[in-house]
Amino acid sequence: MDHSFAVHVPDAVLEPDPLEPAQIVSGSPEVSGKVVWESADGRQIRGIWQITPGVVTDTEADEVFVVLSGSATIVFEDGPTLTVGPGDMAVLRQGDRTTWTVHETLRKVYAINL
Repeated sequence: MDHSFAVHVPDAVLEPDPLEPAQIVSGSPEVSGKVVWESADGRQIRGIWQITPGVVTDTEADEVFVVLSGSATIVFEDGPTLTVGPGDMAVLRQGDRTTWTVHETLRKVYAINL
């Protein structure tokens, strides 16, 4: 997209984005998402992401996100524990290794820089 735009995030239709089986620690979490903008070089991505309850691991990108709904606890391998819910903004550093415990289906908007 090469122009300004708006997206009504709560009603946005997301596409399934299956997790790698090795990422799932417990439960049956399902991930979906939608990229709403990507730079021409692919190094900047803006989008919407959702995950249902369960526990998963991840290696993070350089990301800022805001939670719209749901809640999760994010434990960093070598760092803090964050509890996030509606209205919370979080910053993740590239390479952070995390474990997400999703308590209620979480929907967030994000900006990733690669």
